[in-house]
Amino acid sequence: MAGKWRCSSRQPTEWLKGKVIGSGSFGTVHLAIDSSTGALFVVKSAISDAGITSLKNEASILENLDSPYIVECIGKDVSFAENGEIKYNLFMEYMAGGSLSDVAQNFGGALNEKLIRASGAVKLADFGCAKRLNDNKVSSSKMSSQRYNGIGGTPLWMAPEVLRNEALNFAADIWSLGCTVIEMATGRPPWGLDATSKNPMAALLKIAKGHELPEFPRHFSAEGLDFLQKCLERDPEKRWTSEKLASHPFVTGKPTYTTVCSRKEVAFSPTSVLDVASYDSEYDDDSCSQDELVSRVPISLKCYFMEQNFLLPKHASENQLDSSDNWITVRSR
Repeated sequence: MAGKWRCSSRQPTEWLKGKVIGSGSFGTVHLAIDSSTGALFVVKSAISDAGITSLKNEASILENLDSPYIVECIGKDVSFAENGEIKYNLFMEYMAGGSLSDVAQNFGGALNEKLIRASGAVKLADFGCAKRLNDNKVSSSKMSSQRYNGIGGTPLWMAPEVLRNEALNFAADIWSLGCTVIEMATGRPPWGLDATSKNPMAALLKIAKGHELPEFPRHFSAEGLDFLQKCLERDPEKRWTSEKLASHPFVTGKPTYTTVCSRKEVAFSPTSVLDVASYDSEYDDDSCSQDELVSRVPISLKCYFMEQNFLLPKHASENQLDSSDNWITVRSR
């Protein structure tokens, strides 16, 4: 929802930087405290050009958002790193409960369907790779498609049309929602992949060019399976909108939806997209070199796969947490 710039009213002018609570390819996230009020918040910091660009994009996106379901931005500033480099900081609301991944780990790595469907104070965060659709006059259910260069994000959660660098609209987010529900239910990334997979580029080609869907949780109810089918239609025109999904019995808890599929009607995908037999012949691993596979990926993902864990988000190690126990006073420039 459109609203006034929200990164101003409570912006700290002097604050203490605490321990690292997260990290990624673009920068780090520290716990922080406002020296004047004692309020806790988090500060996302970046030094690299790519990281600063990402944080500035996130700040720009949040400038026009005002929703109780989005982590609040409370300010931004520029400081200096120990080596004298300019550091861009974005101040964000502190969510003490952690991420959904943290919650899942507390329940054995995956969430029961009742927990997935339960109401709670869940908020969206991390808009560094977000893109703004310019046609504000068109409703979200009829948003005209737009093409973008430099699409970013986590590839295994991306819709097939995004990996093919085709037209982009809100339907791509619905696909990602379905992938996230699968991750919540299974404790694993969609498509059955992990950091030890040997051919991630071939997997991306499978998502972009194949016909299968990620494997659905076999323990899900008929409502849950139907919800995933509505999210994970390969044809974006057939995917349900967020408005429709909000009234789905998987969300409302009211099993009144008349066309919910049965378990037998759900076509489960192979347990791994790396099953050679399920590949189209033109993408067979035996007939394509790695360079050829990379060249066929419609958008550049090379930097993404240079990271040690190509699927799993980077979290701060215990050593990182221990090394940041001392609070550091920071003043805005």
